[in-house]
Amino acid sequence: MYFKNRRQAAELLAERLIRYKGQNPLVLGIPRGAVPMTKIIADALDGEIDVVLVHKLGAPGNPELAVGSVDESGQVTLREHARALGLSEADIEAEKARQMKTLRERRARYTPVHPPIDPEGRIVIVVDDGIATGASMIAALRSIHTKKPKKLVAAVAVAPYESLQEVRALADEVVCLDVPADFYAVGQFFEEFTQVSDEEVIALLQQSRSRPKRAKASGEEAA
Repeated sequence: MYFKNRRQAAELLAERLIRYKGQNPLVLGIPRGAVPMTKIIADALDGEIDVVLVHKLGAPGNPELAVGSVDESGQVTLREHARALGLSEADIEAEKARQMKTLRERRARYTPVHPPIDPEGRIVIVVDDGIATGASMIAALRSIHTKKPKKLVAAVAVAPYESLQEVRALADEVVCLDVPADFYAVGQFFEEFTQVSDEEVIALLQQSRSRPKRAKASGEEAA
């Protein structure tokens, strides 16, 4: 399956997730590309949006090679091949410190006034445009799982089979629109796959946070 753009992928995912409409789901995007998709899905489901901040850990001398990922709390998820590359604890800690700095800077830019929305007891849908190694999605799911959501759902447009199996082990439900046999990069499945800027992410979050709160799923008015 090929997608015209992220908007089309988000609309298709929203159709697959429509049963959560009216249950006030919390829809979390992995910045930056997934955040516009998150907004479309949350609007379709009458949910709230926020970001889940994770960042890949690059190999020394080859930052594009993901050896793992880290979340805002500092929890590190290493890929199986990380140790095979001969990485020392010092290498991992140094890369972790660099990426934690990036995450703190992003949080300060994205939500300078509002703290992250608490996922405890909520239906939480973690969205990405696609997964390759799965490092970011795996870190995101592990991060949210520790905060005790009612249900944890992973929603992606495209993913290779092996990575998707790892994700399935960490989520209560996985929605993936396409699992192609030949997978090289997420962008190969999108006709339009432009970069999303920090400014776009900030504008979407501000727009969402400025809306009046919806009634809770129970029908009780939000405070």
